[in-house]
Amino acid sequence: MNEFSIVCRVLGTLFYRQPQDPLLVPLFGLIQDGKLREHWPLEQSALLIRLQESANPETLAAEFNHLFVGSECAVSPFRSDYVEGANEMDVRTFLQQRGMPLGDGPADHFGAMLLAASWLEDQSTEDEVTAQITLFDEFLFPWCGKFLGKVEAHATSGFYRTLSEISREALQAMRDELEEQLPDDLEDDEEDDQ
Repeated sequence: MNEFSIVCRVLGTLFYRQPQDPLLVPLFGLIQDGKLREHWPLEQSALLIRLQESANPETLAAEFNHLFVGSECAVSPFRSDYVEGANEMDVRTFLQQRGMPLGDGPADHFGAMLLAASWLEDQSTEDEVTAQITLFDEFLFPWCGKFLGKVEAHATSGFYRTLSEISREALQAMRDELEEQLPDDLEDDEEDDQ
């Protein structure tokens, strides 16, 4: 698993799973002990220290529910609530066409889409950079800024506010990295399209 995949997996998991989920115990342990910083590939030490200071799964459970769970949540985590005319099936079809096994949960959840980016990276061959760019440009970037801004505005603790800041910077850094991985002939095609 490379750095791109790790960043997507960590961020996606923290947005997708309840903080008290047993699967998150090791991740919260890394955050609380300051060890995530040691392995984090991006220059975000100050933000990771802030994340560490508020990383208490027991106290974050209520905030997670308030922010993201149910029809009355403060911040919808679903693309279809931000992009006019978008539906969950668009994302599901895109990922299934690339061979990703999907469960019953909505594929257009912000956290699920970051986990999908990690999966695409782990499964990718050299020509799959374009699939990752499509996921970012068509399915994440048109709405992630608004979503992350709402999280920052509605979060009551520093954890989800800081997680949003980390995600905003990380998404841009990862998208830039994808651009650098594009074969030269595809970069020329992208410039022609602009």
